[in-house]
Amino acid sequence: MSARIDVTPQTALIDVARDIVLSGFTPNAEVDAIARQIQHDGSEWESINRFIADETGCIDLRTAVPVSGDYAGSGAQAMGIVWSMRCVKEVPGVDSIEPLQVEIEARDTRGATAHASFTQQFLADGVTRREVREQGIVGTLFIPGTPGPHPAVIVLNGSGGGINEPRAALYAAHGIAAFALGYFKAPGLPPAISRTPLEYFARALGWLRQAVQPRNGFVAIAGQSRGGELALLLGATYPDLVSAVIGYVPSAVLHGTLRAGAVGEAPDSVAWTLGGKALPHVWDDNRYADWSAFRHPPAPGEPIRQAPAFVSALEDADAVARSRIEVERIAGPILLISGTDDGFWPSSRYADMIVDDLKQRGFAHSVEHLRYEGAGHSILFPHVPATLVARPHPVAGVRITAGGSASANAHANEASWPRVLLFIEAASCLTSHPE
Repeated sequence: MSARIDVTPQTALIDVARDIVLSGFTPNAEVDAIARQIQHDGSEWESINRFIADETGCIDLRTAVPVSGDYAGSGAQAMGIVWSMRCVKEVPGVDSIEPLQVEIEARDTRGATAHASFTQQFLADGVTRREVREQGIVGTLFIPGTPGPHPAVIVLNGSGGGINEPRAALYAAHGIAAFALGYFKAPGLPPAISRTPLEYFARALGWLRQAVQPRNGFVAIAGQSRGGELALLLGATYPDLVSAVIGYVPSAVLHGTLRAGAVGEAPDSVAWTLGGKALPHVWDDNRYADWSAFRHPPAPGEPIRQAPAFVSALEDADAVARSRIEVERIAGPILLISGTDDGFWPSSRYADMIVDDLKQRGFAHSVEHLRYEGAGHSILFPHVPATLVARPHPVAGVRITAGGSASANAHANEASWPRVLLFIEAASCLTSHPE
């Protein structure tokens, strides 16, 4: 029998795990499985993992354990050949909803070879995409192809800015109207996060309610990193407009512009305003903040691990109290997602601070913290490469490590995404906001 690779399903959403079976190889032979991908930005990725074929010459990646290679030591992983792909040609990242292709090659030590590929999609059948440039609002709206009304979510990027279409498209694939909202570094918007007015987001929330007429009036906000900080802040500032909050690697306190400010601007400059007034942040008059870890790598040539600088700022209890996000004002459930090895800032500690604070205040709604051991700052959705933890910051250009091991990051991606979808479904069934 000729060697072959069967992938099921061959074309599906990116968050769908594939069954990958190698067959027709030499019984009990060593077989190398090589996976390759070229991403939207032109970056190139590759993994190589070696397996032992069984007595019939088959290897089922759902149950096979690599004897060596890029995810050796992590056990059987159905999609291990994908998340363990290393970046062999790095290019600055770019968001896109175009399908991605994974090419697989397998060869054994006796000369048998096989090839296959599969397609990872972001846009599901029937989902509509609409660019929005109205009332000064900039973003992209994705509407599910299933009958409505649907729950709705606003999707916010972090300090890299831009418009997060891939995640919004995936929400829509699962029956959630999703608005990927830009607030800086997007067409028609400022190039930096400096002095971003919260009124912009209130306008976007009102626009979305009118545009999609969501089920039970439910509109959640989901943000990553600075977007997680912002999502909590918006929920606390506009409780009548926000039904629930999802904070990926969020903050419990407000920060300055950090690396996303205007050219030449100090990192403790104002990021958020309300009514034209600057909102205080934790770096204001902070007696114990130590910027050294933010500014310098631990050793020459290494990426910056800036989280210790943020930990130092938490030593000033008065500064923390002044900049604390008043999460108790949020009028709905909260889901927090963090990694314990976050290299950007201490997201697990921040999330624990929020949970403890809400418990002490007798918060009326549910709050849940998904805390992933050993994961870093880049918690996304399933079945993407998880090995490149250090990248240049999209605004500042400085190379920073997000932290986390590849296996822990991959686990966080895979485990958190279905929990997020269940959270929105449950919250939207319970929540009723006026239209």
